Amino acid sequence: MVFVKGPGLYSDIGKKARDLLYRDYQGDQKFTLTTYTSNGVAITSSGTRKGDLFLADINTQLKNKNITTDVKVDTYSNVYTTITVDEPAPGVKAIVSFVAPDQKSGKVELQYFHEHAGISTSLGLTAKPIVNFSGVAGNQKAAFGTDISFDTATGNFTKCNAGVSFTTTDLIASLMLNDKGETVTASYFHTVSPLTNTAVGAELTHSFSTNENTLTIGTQHLLDPLTSVKARVNNYGKVSALIQHEWRPKSLITISGEVDTRAIEKSAKVGLAVALKP
Repeated sequence: MVFVKGPGLYSDIGKKARDLLYRDYQGDQKFTLTTYTSNGVAITSSGTRKGDLFLADINTQLKNKNITTDVKVDTYSNVYTTITVDEPAPGVKAIVSFVAPDQKSGKVELQYFHEHAGISTSLGLTAKPIVNFSGVAGNQKAAFGTDISFDTATGNFTKCNAGVSFTTTDLIASLMLNDKGETVTASYFHTVSPLTNTAVGAELTHSFSTNENTLTIGTQHLLDPLTSVKARVNNYGKVSALIQHEWRPKSLITISGEVDTRAIEKSAKVGLAVALKP
């Protein structure tokens, strides 16, 4: 696995706050089972119930030295294949992915990790591909980055984002300009107590086109070494909470719920996720 102490990739800007506010929350029922064969192949089967709809997939992962191959088949017989090569050159990761039977889904991506930079560039494997470039410059304390996509078929930029982040020993703050300048998002993540993994975070998004603001505030805390709780609320009156317990090593059960305080008469959303690993 490529690991270099540096600013990371563009997707890492604001990631701590996003994980605190949105990760593991869900309103569906999901069951995941991972098993390993004698030669080290990991097979993960998962099923998700969304209302009256049931979705399932099977993922097989094979690691051979520095090459990892993932093959996933979903309910609709789509086959997702991802091949990842770690360190073909110092600080480099190469990723090739495609979906069958979609012939236009092929993509190759190169990531480069440096002490003062993180670069990711991808190219669609078509005659007129979409080209994506993202780069971050800085260090572990301050970083600035941009994320751009260009459609060679139309000659237009389909994505143009920029972001900056600042990190101290217990605080991470970020500011991002997304959707070609249509929205701006500010977020922060503050570690209150490392011993109990207690943290608070917030995200404020402003849309210039609609002049609307969305504010989400959340917190997390370890009740004991195996049990964690999270909660969040936004300015639209939606309150969410979850409890996650590791009842055996790497096996998790997560119960989450959401209530709309502006429409109490509606039923609360309850989600359940069970992940089993040997």
